[in-house]
Amino acid sequence: MRKLVVGNNEEGQRLNKYLGRYLDAAPQSFIYKMLRKKNIKYNGTKADGRELLSNGDIIEIYMADDTIAKFRKNDSFLEKVNDNADDNAIYCRECEDTADNNVSESHNDNPLEDIEIIYEDEDIIILNKPVGMLSQKARPEDYSLNERIVDYYHKRKDIDPLYTPSVCNRLDRNTSGIILAGMSYKGTRSLSRMLKDRTIRKYYLTIVKGNVQASATIKGFLTKKETHNQVVIYQTKEMALENGVENPAYIETAYTPIKHGKLNDGKRTYDVTLLKVELITGKTHQIRAHLRSAGNPILGDGKYGHKDINAYMRKEFGLKNQLLHAYEVQFPKYVDKLIDELSEKVFRAELPEEFRNVCDVIF
Repeated sequence: MRKLVVGNNEEGQRLNKYLGRYLDAAPQSFIYKMLRKKNIKYNGTKADGRELLSNGDIIEIYMADDTIAKFRKNDSFLEKVNDNADDNAIYCRECEDTADNNVSESHNDNPLEDIEIIYEDEDIIILNKPVGMLSQKARPEDYSLNERIVDYYHKRKDIDPLYTPSVCNRLDRNTSGIILAGMSYKGTRSLSRMLKDRTIRKYYLTIVKGNVQASATIKGFLTKKETHNQVVIYQTKEMALENGVENPAYIETAYTPIKHGKLNDGKRTYDVTLLKVELITGKTHQIRAHLRSAGNPILGDGKYGHKDINAYMRKEFGLKNQLLHAYEVQFPKYVDKLIDELSEKVFRAELPEEFRNVCDVIF
């Protein structure tokens, strides 16, 4: 463990900036991770990095000296440091990175142990799917969220042995957020009907390239390129037909800008915008491809994103996936006589840590 005592020169700084100077070889995402895991404490308590420092404040870093050394280039930042080795506080970066980027697909006694349950009753369950997890299996050997839900259901009491739960909406593997699943026949039937009728309103949060100033609704026609697992957007149906598309799918996406920021990769400065997006229709890769077609690709999106920004995000934040999160669902009034207790209810899914870290730095 290493203890840092804040001096007069550091007073008034934000904690995250102070730590960024001390652990000057560490990305900001690592520092925020350590704060959330309480590997770094501020005056003996958990901190979020926004605290303003005062003279005499104590910052404790619960890592071994050799681990701290890996994240330091500048040894001149040692004004008032007391070193206390703690063999039980060694942090293994390699192990942590592996755990974060490869969501466990092994079976266990609690299939939803590492997944936030936002809401649950006898008929439906609402979950916050993490990045890296499939909604449904792509190969026979996959252990997707759908299989986890099935295993979880079978651990319940008084189950219907003839019923198999199922997710009612899907998210891309590297998109996080709200998944709706039926836990009874009536729950599945009701959710499926509302999703088909588009009476459930679905909202996403994302960060895109560009300075988006006004709310807008964009429309188009989508077709999937099976050979590349990508989709193409055409502004009109006529354009799609002229390009040989036989049955283009109509899509509609609405968005509202929330915050604006800037990124500088050392060569140029990019405007970026945090958007709240409403998915009015729901097609494969719709939000990702539709925003790219509008000139505002999502940060971190390997298929539809901006190459230079993505390279910077990988280097600075360790970002390996698109910043797209299914944030909110709104049930309609008197949704269904079968499950009317959900009438006008709103459910939100907490942003994943990686997304929050980027927001904390940019905005």
